[in-house]
Amino acid sequence: MPVITLPDGSQRAFAKPVSVLEVAREIGPGLAKATLAGEVNGKLVDANCVMIENATVRIITDKDSEGLEIIRHSCAHLLAQAVKILFPSAQVTIGPVVENGFYYDFAYERPFTPDDLTAIEAKMFELAALDQPIERLVRGRNEAVAFFRQLGERYKAEIIADIPADAEISLYKQGDFIDLCRGPHVPSTGRLLAFKLTKLAGAYWRGDPANEMLQRIYGTAWADKKSLKTYLQRQEEAEKRDHRKLGRRLELFHFQEEAPGMPFWHAHGWTIYRLLMDYIREKLRDRAYLEVHTPQVIDRILWEKSGHMEKFSHDMFMTSSENREYAIKPMNCPAHVQIYNQGLKSYRDLPLRLAEFGCCHRNEQSGALHGLMRVRTMTQDDAHIFCTEDQIQAEVSHFIDLLYEVYADFGFNEVQIRLATRPPQRVGSDEVWDKAETALATALNEKHLSWTFNRGEGAFYGPKIEFSLKDSLERIWQCGTIQVDFSMPGRLGATYINERSEKAVPVMLHRAVLGSLERFIGILIEEYAGAFPAWLAPVQAVVLSITEKQATSAEIIAKTLKNQGFRVESDLRNETISLKIRDHAMQRVPYQIIIGAREVENNVLAVRTRAGDDLGNMTLDTFSDRLKSDIACRGRNVFGGKEYSR
Repeated sequence: MPVITLPDGSQRAFAKPVSVLEVAREIGPGLAKATLAGEVNGKLVDANCVMIENATVRIITDKDSEGLEIIRHSCAHLLAQAVKILFPSAQVTIGPVVENGFYYDFAYERPFTPDDLTAIEAKMFELAALDQPIERLVRGRNEAVAFFRQLGERYKAEIIADIPADAEISLYKQGDFIDLCRGPHVPSTGRLLAFKLTKLAGAYWRGDPANEMLQRIYGTAWADKKSLKTYLQRQEEAEKRDHRKLGRRLELFHFQEEAPGMPFWHAHGWTIYRLLMDYIREKLRDRAYLEVHTPQVIDRILWEKSGHMEKFSHDMFMTSSENREYAIKPMNCPAHVQIYNQGLKSYRDLPLRLAEFGCCHRNEQSGALHGLMRVRTMTQDDAHIFCTEDQIQAEVSHFIDLLYEVYADFGFNEVQIRLATRPPQRVGSDEVWDKAETALATALNEKHLSWTFNRGEGAFYGPKIEFSLKDSLERIWQCGTIQVDFSMPGRLGATYINERSEKAVPVMLHRAVLGSLERFIGILIEEYAGAFPAWLAPVQAVVLSITEKQATSAEIIAKTLKNQGFRVESDLRNETISLKIRDHAMQRVPYQIIIGAREVENNVLAVRTRAGDDLGNMTLDTFSDRLKSDIACRGRNVFGGKEYSR
C-alpha cells in the first residue's frame, strides 16, 4: 500500500499501486485535467507512471517550467510524426528542446520548402485534434536497434547502437509513429494546443562538418494560445530590431566573405565602439585598475603551460614563423600573468587589477556565426585581479557593485545570476574547486542576491558567476562574468611574498562586465531599435537649413556645438525640409535643429526629437544645457521616460 508524500508535506495512502495521474485525480478533478507529468522522488516521469512503493510526488502542469519543456519536447515528436506521414522516405534523427521551442533534424532527398512547412504544421494540428494517447515502451538495446533498422531509420539505429548493450531503451508511441526518447511526454497529443513552425535551417549530423548535412525544422510551443501570440509578437518586433539589418541601414558595420565572422566597423559604428571603451575606462580608473596591452600572437608553449592548448585548441587559430608555432590570442589571461610575473610581488601589492581591451580571435564554426552576436574576432572589457584568498569576497562584491552600476547606465535593471560549477573536463583538484565554488556562493549570499546553479558549466580552470540581462523583449543575454581561478597562476609561475615572508600563489579572478564589445553593441542596437540614447548616439544632433539663405547660420550653430564637445552635423542640401527631417529621423539622430528665416531673425533654434516631438524654440545655450542633461542621464530615465523608446 504506497504512501504518497506531496510537496506541502501532506500524505495520501493508496490500497494498490497508483499512477501520478491517479494521485492528481485524488487531489481534485481540476488538477487531474491539468496534469502533464510528475516528479517522483526527484525524477521526472510520465503521468501514467505507476508507483508500487512509498514516494514523494509533485504534479507537473503547464504552470511549471518543466511542464513547458515537456510540451515542447512532445511537439518535437508531433513534428516528426507529421513529417513521416507527409514524407514517408524522410529519416528522423534528433529533436531536442531549445530556448522558447524545439527543433527536429531530418534526412530527405530534397530541401523542404516554406510550403512544406505550412503543410507539416497543418498536419500537426490535425494529429493534435485526434488526441492520440502517448505510450511509453521499453525495449532492449539490440531489439531497439533492429526495430529502427527494419524501419530504415539508420540515424536512430546509429544513436541507439552507441548506448551500452545492457541498457533498456525507452520508446514513445503515438498513433503508428514510434520514436526514441527518454521522456517524459504529455499524456496525449490533444494536450498540444499552441505551437508554430518558425523556420528551416541546415545542420550537420551530430554537429560534425565531416558528416552529411541534414534539414532542421524549428518550432515554438507554449502552454496556451495567448502565450504563443505574445511570443510571436515579440519575435516580429525582434525581426524589426535585427542588429544586422539596422547595422547596414545606419552604416555602423558590415561583414563580408573575405573575413567571415570579423566585422568591418564604419565611422558611426566605431564611434559607439570607442564611446563604450572610454566609458568603461572611466569606471576602471575610478576603481584602481591598471590598463595594459598584450601581444596578439604568442608561442604555443605558453598556451600549453596554461592548459588552453589541451582544452581549447580546436577553437584557436594557429600560425608559424621560423620553425616556431604560435597561437593567435583567444583570450587574455595567460598574457596578464606574464605582466604580473615581472618583478617580485608582496602581499602589500595585492589586490593587483590588470585590465585590457583585449582583441581575441576564436575559430568558431561558420554555421554558428551570427552577426555581432557570434563572431571570430572580439574585444573584451577584460580584467584579471590577482589577490589573496582573504580578498576574494571583497573583490567579488566590488565587481558586482560595478556591474549593476554599468548595466543601469544602459537601461538594464533586471539581472539574472547563475553560479556555473565544475565541468567534466577541468584542471585542478576537487579540493581547489570546492574552495572556489564556496567563495563565489558566499559572495553572492553576502550581497543578498537571488541566484541559481548552472551545474557543470564552469570554465575548465574555475567556477564562475554568470550575469544575464533581460531586455525590453524579455530576451536573456549572458554578458558579465567573474571567475575564481586557483590553478592558472600556479601553472604559470605567479607568486607573491606573504605576511610570513614565504612564497605563495595568488588567486586570479577573471572578470568582464560587458563581455564582448561586439556582442554588447549588437544587444544595444536591438534594445534601442537603433535609437541610441544621446550619450551613445554617433551623431547627437543635426542642424537643418530650410533654404540656402540659412546655410551660414546653420554651419555656425553646428560648429559652436562641436566646439562644446557635442557630435553634431549639418545638412545644407538643396532639398525640402520635410525630406531632411525624415532622412535624419530614419538615421535615429536624437535631435534635429531646424533653421529658417524666422529662427535666424530671432536668434533661436527650432528643435525636434527623432520621434517627431516638437520641443519648440529655444536659445543655443538652452539646447546645449538640455543635451548635456540628456547625456548625463546615459541610458537611465530621460525626461520622464526612456528617450529611445519613444
